[in-house]
Amino acid sequence: MKETFRSLFGIILVFSLFGLFACFSSEDASKQEKWDIKKQRIENKALDFTLEDLNGNTVKLSSYTGQGVLLVFGTTWCPYCRKEIPQLKELYAKYKEKGFEILNIDIQESKEKVSAYANEHKLPYKVLLDMDGRVASMYGVRGVPTKILINKDGTILCVACRSIDIMLDLLFDAPT
Repeated sequence: MKETFRSLFGIILVFSLFGLFACFSSEDASKQEKWDIKKQRIENKALDFTLEDLNGNTVKLSSYTGQGVLLVFGTTWCPYCRKEIPQLKELYAKYKEKGFEILNIDIQESKEKVSAYANEHKLPYKVLLDMDGRVASMYGVRGVPTKILINKDGTILCVACRSIDIMLDLLFDAPT
């Protein structure tokens, strides 16, 4: 009985101390810096890779240093991938003259299937084949579509980007 009481007392003590610590360690909300989505960054260097495009050319990510790059991991069977094509085309048209490139990375599908898909949707940007899923694995892709925005220095700005237009405005329209 005493051991049960001691165990129960120990558990209560641990939770009480944890609660007390949490109360005193949190900063006053008025002293915290205002959160701004435009300032959010991942700031890890993008991992370099080499893949083949639909024309059989070798494409290396590091060859795009000095340009903003959006990696779009997807598949031909993904309805959400198809749904975002108009937005990607619009972003590509708006920023390509400023040094923006989209690399659409298709994961583990045949060249024939991906080529037919790219032609059907008239994709104006490069389509790469990640036949074995190695690059998707390197970048921790867990679902499609997954978008990763990389700045001109090769630093990842966002993963699973939702507000790409805001990030691109900052990347290309910000005064230098």
